[in-house]
Amino acid sequence: MIRTIVLFLIIFGVVVISHEFGHFLIGRRNGIRVVEFAVGMGPTLFSFKKGGVKYSLKLLPIGGACMFDGEDGVAAGDVSGAEDSSVSENGSVSEEGAGVRGEGLAFTEAGVWKRIATVFAGPFFNFLLAFVVALVLTAFAGADLPVVGQLSEDSAAQEAGLMPGDVITQINHEKIHFYREIMVISAMNQGETLDIHYTRDGQKGVARVTPRYDNNDGRYYIGIMGGGEYLDCNPLQVFQYGLYEVEYYAKTTYKSLGMMIRGKVSKDDVSGPVGIAQFVGESYDQAEKNYGTSSAVLTMLEIVVLLSVNLGILNLLPLPALDGGRLFFMFVEVVRGKPISPEKEGMVHFAGLVVFMVLMVFIMYNDIMKIVN
Repeated sequence: MIRTIVLFLIIFGVVVISHEFGHFLIGRRNGIRVVEFAVGMGPTLFSFKKGGVKYSLKLLPIGGACMFDGEDGVAAGDVSGAEDSSVSENGSVSEEGAGVRGEGLAFTEAGVWKRIATVFAGPFFNFLLAFVVALVLTAFAGADLPVVGQLSEDSAAQEAGLMPGDVITQINHEKIHFYREIMVISAMNQGETLDIHYTRDGQKGVARVTPRYDNNDGRYYIGIMGGGEYLDCNPLQVFQYGLYEVEYYAKTTYKSLGMMIRGKVSKDDVSGPVGIAQFVGESYDQAEKNYGTSSAVLTMLEIVVLLSVNLGILNLLPLPALDGGRLFFMFVEVVRGKPISPEKEGMVHFAGLVVFMVLMVFIMYNDIMKIVN
């Protein structure tokens, strides 16, 4: 249990800090005053001030914030009381030190493109972190090639003419680089016919496969199984497959979001911090038991890539309180030539924050119930 908690805190901390550091770095480069850089949410466990910025560690490891002076239309000096306050990215108010404004501009005083760059930097740094970690992962673990190992007897793939040893290069209009991509497409398939492009002995071919429904498992199967050829990547291939790794998790994330929108995902398929912590612990234990400590470490790196890409994409959704929601208002400002009322925008983001907090409580409760049951 202790190891699971420690691993989760390290992984989640790295992902969150990279996101907030993106906001922090670009905001400072653009001359915007940073009031507080916080890891976690809720009551402050530990904090210190340096260069006019309060650095804080919060009680709940479920997020973080880089708080700029004047966000959501409320300047630090406008908040009553002797101590400094500033509205954060999530609409909360930070405390301590109202008299210390520091150098630079309030968030609303900065040009719109500087604000856009500052907000976009958070998700961008998540993708950057994912790519760097993917390079390390690929250098040590290689790449699982999309080679057909075996075919299930009387399966759709066998009937369509696929054979062991075929290299899958494309499914419908989607390029395939990893064997696991085939598994994801199979798992998410709802019976749609697939055009599977492959090469065999240097010759290209296309097999039209209509997955078959398995009543016992309640899902469709292509019938491809037993892949597992790995490529030991040279330095150039490390960069190539590192990019493919990030692309793979990006595609998996937006496909999952699409299934959620279409109602194809149940509440038990969604996890919050508690569920993620359990997943981290189980993944480490299984990898260590079957393949050793080095494999367990690589599995943790893979989870870092997954979570970092996931956080980057989710934050770009044009929803209130998220970076994407803020970017939406800023691009409206670019089109209109003037900003929307900061008070009105702040109210929208606050309402979105309330909804997300309620959703987070529900997901956390559901995670706990899954563990208990």
